[in-house]
Amino acid sequence: MTELEMAMEPVSFSESGGIRYLHFGSELIQGAMRMRDPDEIYLEYNQQMMAWLLFLETKPGMHAAQLGLGTGALTKFTHRHCPAVKSTVVELNPSVIISARTMFFTPDDDRRLETLQLDAKAFVCNSKYKNVFDAVQVDLYDAICDGPSASSLDFYQGCFDILKSPGVLTVNLFSRHKSFQVNLNHLCEAFDNRVLLFPESHDCNVVAIAFKGPILNVEWKEVSKRAKVLMEKTGLPTNTWASGLHRENAHQESKLFI
Repeated sequence: MTELEMAMEPVSFSESGGIRYLHFGSELIQGAMRMRDPDEIYLEYNQQMMAWLLFLETKPGMHAAQLGLGTGALTKFTHRHCPAVKSTVVELNPSVIISARTMFFTPDDDRRLETLQLDAKAFVCNSKYKNVFDAVQVDLYDAICDGPSASSLDFYQGCFDILKSPGVLTVNLFSRHKSFQVNLNHLCEAFDNRVLLFPESHDCNVVAIAFKGPILNVEWKEVSKRAKVLMEKTGLPTNTWASGLHRENAHQESKLFI
């Protein structure tokens, strides 16, 4: 599939049990929203994409990039709960941008939100964005949904380059496909093996967290405390994050050292 074909993939919707779903011309789910709470992050892996908040305290001047818009779940959440943070959204498909605003209630651009209709692979390689972002969130899938649509070493090196130091990347991977190990290998190479994995969630999604900057050396109980504060402030179900990361990642038994 060419880049132009990917950009023009048809967008469709379905609803069931009070949940509205996004599809790219097939039954595969590309995102979801609870109708009675549009700003909630409904899917578990989407919730985990906000894990950069475990490691970075939000403050004025911070800048996050969301590569892949989907239903706008991450964009809406950041806009509502992180008022100090500016978001730049990169989405190639104009239909996704329109549907996010009309069907999933993503806000229009303002001083804290910028939406760019661009290829994410070109975006991360643009020198104007070098060392610009405190957090980068990557959720790039096409209609086939058989692995991330951007997975090269050059792409992940670009993600590293656009991060500040300290900076945190979260990326949604597909665990039960050959693309998983390819993406993980490239991610580890670009980030000098400073990568953590969440336990697999529904539909084989695995969120990876990668770090740039000073080494983290912190007790797991402190990570748990931070997760509890996040849950109280934002409503994210973060109470299992520390235990899940502790259990899933080797060489992190006594403390988080990465």
